Amino acid sequence: QVQLVESGGGLVQAGDSLRLSCAASGRTSRFYAMGWFRQAPGKEREFVAAISWTGVRIYSTDSVKGRFTISSDNAKDTVYLQMNSLKPEDTAVYFCATKRDLTNYRLPDEYDYWGQGTQVTVSS
Repeated sequence: QVQLVESGGGLVQAGDSLRLSCAASGRTSRFYAMGWFRQAPGKEREFVAAISWTGVRIYSTDSVKGRFTISSDNAKDTVYLQMNSLKPEDTAVYFCATKRDLTNYRLPDEYDYWGQGTQVTVSS
């Protein structure tokens, strides 16, 4: 069993930055990859970024490239999502999730455990 807890969300203005954290606990050694997803009201859950605990980073949509950075701290069993130059269209609930490898990393159904989510709201 793995527990994931996200934090760091909030209400910001366009152009601001936020850093989301995802703290993992439990049997984390069984899992190889962590992912960030987001879900806006009325939309499907969207893949944002994924990282292996060894530090391989994979970015998703063009809309976050150059603005969002995923990183991990193995000593703390924590994954971060640094979000810069935030836009109103980034408004969503952000979730972290974990899976055993990086195959099909874009697909939410491939992930085994999920956090409860943290709300990010960007005002214009």
